[in-house]
Amino acid sequence: MNAVTIQSRSTLVCPACGASTTETMPTDACQYFYDCPACSVVLKPKPGDCCVYCSYGDVPCPPIQEARASGADVACCGGSHD
Repeated sequence: MNAVTIQSRSTLVCPACGASTTETMPTDACQYFYDCPACSVVLKPKPGDCCVYCSYGDVPCPPIQEARASGADVACCGGSHD
């Protein structure tokens, strides 16, 4: 059985100003809000996504990475924020 390598960093791109920032993702919770350091817009997940990393990052959050690797159809962090 192969071990899954979970990426802990994701680059967020602000939809308001286009600034990109690489951040370390939390492994034990969703990050629902993110303040863009360039324009101060507060990002929230898009409908159907659990966190800002799944909506605006180049790498989804660790729980989604784990679910995809295992083939599970599980919402991250215990559910969505819709």
